[in-house]
Amino acid sequence: MKKIIAFIVVVAVISGYFNTPKTSALQKEDLSRKLIRFHVIANSDSQQDQQLKLKVRDAILFNLNPKFEKAKSVKESEKIIKENLDEIKKIAQEEILNDGKNYDVKVMYGKYDFPTRYYGAITLPAGSYNALKVVIGNGEGKNWWCVMFPPLCFIDITHGITDSKAKEEMAKYLTKDEMEIIESDKTEIKFKIAEILEKYYNKLKMAWNK
Repeated sequence: MKKIIAFIVVVAVISGYFNTPKTSALQKEDLSRKLIRFHVIANSDSQQDQQLKLKVRDAILFNLNPKFEKAKSVKESEKIIKENLDEIKKIAQEEILNDGKNYDVKVMYGKYDFPTRYYGAITLPAGSYNALKVVIGNGEGKNWWCVMFPPLCFIDITHGITDSKAKEEMAKYLTKDEMEIIESDKTEIKFKIAEILEKYYNKLKMAWNK
């Protein structure tokens, strides 16, 4: 009986949470389709490998920056990335060799799952996002990420990005409701609660089906 009650309570809480207009699953999905993330994963957590990760990041962003200057949409940005995947891999490999390492490197573009992450005053909810993903060697080290479109990565490395500038850039491509999702003072707490509830719900569901 306790199991049934707990299951009903969790379902009710989750339903209430995700039916809230500004945190609906559909809105988060719309948000994820409008962004492209850049994700670099280091070979390991050693100091050298972590520094190499940043060198690879900088080299790729430096190379792509001129190409992204005229990109005004996700589709245009995707086209640039896909057309330059081989070049991006070559750049990463050169940086790795210049650092005296012989690590393999994988360069991919596609949809990948991300947990809730924070970019200054911006909070991106957990979900599946389009991303340029670079995995160095074993890919067992801490990762680095940024938002490639809107072009926050490029502004950050060339001029340094402030919270107000990040919001200004995002607002050019997102709706008012989507901006409220990512810049709300309570967003971090909401998304964390959502992640915990989903995990608890999935565990209960598995236990229920046994």
